[in-house]
Amino acid sequence: MEAHVEAPVEAPVDEPYLTELATGVHAFIQPDGGWCLNNAGFVTDGDTTLVVDTAATEHRARLLRQRIAQSGAATPRMVVNTHHHGDHTYGNGVFAPEATIIGHAACRRELLAAGRQLHAVWPEVEYGDIRLTPPTVTFTDELSVHVGGIEVRLLHPGIAHTPGDTVVWLPEQRIVFTGDLVFHGGTPFVFMGSLSGSLRALELLRSLDAATVVPGHGPVTGPEVYDGIERYLRYVDRLAREGRAAGRTPLEAAREADLGPFAELAESERLVANLHRAYAELAGAEPGAPLDALTGFGEMVAMNGGIPMACHA
Repeated sequence: MEAHVEAPVEAPVDEPYLTELATGVHAFIQPDGGWCLNNAGFVTDGDTTLVVDTAATEHRARLLRQRIAQSGAATPRMVVNTHHHGDHTYGNGVFAPEATIIGHAACRRELLAAGRQLHAVWPEVEYGDIRLTPPTVTFTDELSVHVGGIEVRLLHPGIAHTPGDTVVWLPEQRIVFTGDLVFHGGTPFVFMGSLSGSLRALELLRSLDAATVVPGHGPVTGPEVYDGIERYLRYVDRLAREGRAAGRTPLEAAREADLGPFAELAESERLVANLHRAYAELAGAEPGAPLDALTGFGEMVAMNGGIPMACHA
């Protein structure tokens, strides 16, 4: 995106923290979970360490690496990316080349195509030395890796949040890292993926019967989080059908919408981008078909009254 406006001054956010989910399994949580403040995590048996996602800045990725070392875990030799967005992949270079980067084939493709995507949207952020580092090991449907005796299953749910999503599932521990299939406390975002595919992805997540859910953004939760996400996605679908039938644009439909219980979710401006995806699918577009990013992000800014979406990274 070439046109920028000065970012608003934001209050400082809380420091990231580690939470132990099971023996050898930790989540790295970055409050407040808003734009660019994603979660990561790691799995270790003491000798081998696998990292799930990195971070949007070199500083935050190095902090993640430091927290891993302070826990007593070995130097990471594997990094799994749940999808290609920069807040989950910009920090890959902090772990490579010691660590092999693993992801879905479409994650690699989309990362290479997107380039310095966060720089384009939030150029004022101090990202540090970002070396775009795509996955060098890819899969298409499912891949199992082992961290000592811990099985880590990588599952592609189809096109959902993005074309290259990966669910990281630890069956013995009943822990799932969902990437941005799940926003806990934030508004779901399907602009680059699929509304219908996101609903199907929820079916996959439910089928795993996880006890602990690490969302892409927001605090660790349980499987009950899926219900709220499904309600929101079905709300978007209804708005899109009604708005399109009435001849309203996605922006008009979003501005006229009564968010009701969804008003409490952060980043409510995502509604207009989600409606663009829903309208496209109703018009016959394939899941993941590229949409105009300038329009999508520009209209999210418009939903904010001309104030840019705040990035705390």
